[in-house]
Amino acid sequence: MTAGAGPTATETLPTSAVFTAAVTLTPADPEHFDLAFTAVTQPCPWPKAYGGDLVAQAAAAAMRSVTDGKMLHSMHSYFLRPADIGASVRYEVELLRDGRGYSTRQVRGYQNGKPLYVCLANFAAGEPGGTFQAELTEAVPDAGDLAGAAAYLAERSGGSMTEATKSYWSGGRGFDMRHVPGPVYLTVEGERVPHQAVWLKPFDPLRPVGGLTDAQRDLAALAYVCDYTILEPVLRVLDLPWAKPGLITASLDHAMWFHRTGPVDDWLLYVQEAVAADAGRGLGTGRFFTRDHRHLATVVQEGMIRPA
Repeated sequence: MTAGAGPTATETLPTSAVFTAAVTLTPADPEHFDLAFTAVTQPCPWPKAYGGDLVAQAAAAAMRSVTDGKMLHSMHSYFLRPADIGASVRYEVELLRDGRGYSTRQVRGYQNGKPLYVCLANFAAGEPGGTFQAELTEAVPDAGDLAGAAAYLAERSGGSMTEATKSYWSGGRGFDMRHVPGPVYLTVEGERVPHQAVWLKPFDPLRPVGGLTDAQRDLAALAYVCDYTILEPVLRVLDLPWAKPGLITASLDHAMWFHRTGPVDDWLLYVQEAVAADAGRGLGTGRFFTRDHRHLATVVQEGMIRPA
């Protein structure tokens, strides 16, 4: 496609609709707890569904159970089993506590009659208090000065990458992603250092999601997109690109804190660091910042990392 030209009959522009489709829930009759919803995992070229689908869907289910204005401020999750792709997951929500300042929910995801995901989610009414955030200490190139995944992968091939995985990395995830110091798709670009940053932006403006306010949808967007790259600093320091033949990874457990709300339709900087790697597991941390350096959320995740 030439510059300035529209898509051909066989081409489609990348879209953030993959995210809003993931967090669109259908109410269901509860079988185990107080409320229930179903949601469908989105297409991806792997044997199992993307873990961020489960985190974001559970966040949406928990948020839809809180009706007094409290906002989600933390989630703590475990991934128990892999989820089928393009299939319905049933989320059962237990109303553990509703207090004046805080509320707590348990969410369990079921598929094929078995639990595959569980989390605790906490909500806060908010109150006056001091404000502080850790500052960014290193300068990062602007997103406009970096190549996106599509441009980077256009003329490249190798490893276990197929046309399906190239297409997914390039535009199938709903968000444009631009790496500093460089991506880890086919090789580890740049030094084998235990840290990186990723600029993130939806490919087009986020659509409304039924049952969620725009602020709640934006929190779910952070929960959705965080899992794509959180283990990459561990892969980077171990010199394990995604396309290394035989590499297998899986999310094990996940924690996320939402410090303040902010729109996610503009570029966000996701600053990440490897904390530990041993015994087939790696731990990574990440912080989301707006372009004006407002710290929105913090992520910690442990994953299985199994080289060939």
